[in-house]
Amino acid sequence: MMFDVLLQSRYKLMKAINPKNQTILNKATNWLEKHNSFNDARDTLEENTKEYKKIDEKCLNSFDMFLEYMSQLPKNQQKIIYKSNLY
Repeated sequence: MMFDVLLQSRYKLMKAINPKNQTILNKATNWLEKHNSFNDARDTLEENTKEYKKIDEKCLNSFDMFLEYMSQLPKNQQKIIYKSNLY
């Protein structure tokens, strides 16, 4: 298998194919986990409330950060993340 999945605190940390990309991979998966948390919180709220708009903005920003780090990873590593249970 090309990567190992390790449990670390509250999210799963993947091992990069190329070790020099490990930091970027960690940041991308961390932002994806944050996005998932914000998205879950957003789903429990009613739309057009102040709290919903605040969580929605955090959700959008966290996904933008995830995409920013994903763009720095090689395509083969991106495919692994997109096929993972985090995405």
